[in-house]
Amino acid sequence: MLWQPSLPERYTKADPETLAREIADRRQRLGDRLVILGHHYQSDAVIKHADLTGDSLKLSQLAAKVCREQAVEHLIFCGVHFMAETADMLSPEEVAVILPDLSAGCSMADMAQYDDCVFAWDTIHKELDKQGFTGRVIPITYVNSSAAIKAFVGAHGGSCCTSSNADRVFEWAANGGDGSGDDDIKILFLPDQHLGRNTAHKFGIDVSRHAALYDPRLTNRGEPMGGMTPEQLREASVILWAGHCSVHKLFRAEHVDEIRALSAKESDQQPWKVIVHPECAKEVVDKADLSGSTEFILNTIGQAEPGSRWAVGTEHNMVNRLRQQAAERGVTVRILSDCQCLCTTMYRIDEPHLLWVLDQLCGLSPSGKEREPTVPNQIRVAGEIRLDALLALDRMMTLSAPAMSRD
Repeated sequence: MLWQPSLPERYTKADPETLAREIADRRQRLGDRLVILGHHYQSDAVIKHADLTGDSLKLSQLAAKVCREQAVEHLIFCGVHFMAETADMLSPEEVAVILPDLSAGCSMADMAQYDDCVFAWDTIHKELDKQGFTGRVIPITYVNSSAAIKAFVGAHGGSCCTSSNADRVFEWAANGGDGSGDDDIKILFLPDQHLGRNTAHKFGIDVSRHAALYDPRLTNRGEPMGGMTPEQLREASVILWAGHCSVHKLFRAEHVDEIRALSAKESDQQPWKVIVHPECAKEVVDKADLSGSTEFILNTIGQAEPGSRWAVGTEHNMVNRLRQQAAERGVTVRILSDCQCLCTTMYRIDEPHLLWVLDQLCGLSPSGKEREPTVPNQIRVAGEIRLDALLALDRMMTLSAPAMSRD
């Protein structure tokens, strides 16, 4: 996570009306040169200022399209760091991608560090060589990862994936990726163990026997092979990285049980249906009625019959907006758990930070005096990292065409 200096009090102590009014003024000054992107997990206070909303990859793709169609100079990504990196890689080089708060990282992405990944790769291959393994390890990284991890995966013949296309990417890797389909293949899945495990299970792999878990924290504490045994590695069809989403890990199997019990008590109404994101643990996904990407959840609820009731296992802000929209059609939506399942790092992006960025782009000091415009908090992916990361992204997009979708 990067460090973000504290904002001047002029921003932190401004009331909501002033913030909203001044943000609107700055946006008008910048005109078509500015596009603001708002992720689904953002608060209502921020999302209302967004020109485009969606998931991280969808937003990056939409922004890149807009940049090609009009003279955009600045993309402000109201999301987290890895999302801004992807937007930078997919957008024209002359466009500056800005993250309003540099400390808005992703805990899952941070669980897979480049040096740890290199060490794991070497360690795994040394052990497999000892075992006489003559096949290949193909890496897959969830798009919720740093550009450095995407670059590692791209350079080693692997692909990115989203939660909506993980099945296709997994099948591609299991069949040899861009190489021979006759090779013995093991898949290294980064950084979300739950999406990897759920995808492997859907693919027909017995994850209780043929999925091994590599935990870099254990390696750093002196345990060999990230806690895996040689036997586990030998039997593994998929090697899962011990990462997870800090939001979706809060949903548990007993929350689904509680919803089932609630349905039984309310027998005069339609039973609750449970729909969850595949970043949830397998035990939760197995008990849910449906699981799928953010876009799948939005589409499913959007097409739900009036009178139906849905308990949704994903981020709090998104579920709140979904509940309000669904209520207009007579559809009831609630969050699966009563706990505050917020993306707290996403929450670092707020109206004060957004106005602070806009003031600098407009050449305004905190006191309102004019000065030379500057571009703060620009996110830039350059050199070999950019080229190799684009290899992984391009493989995913080729595999997913024409139905490219979301995280």
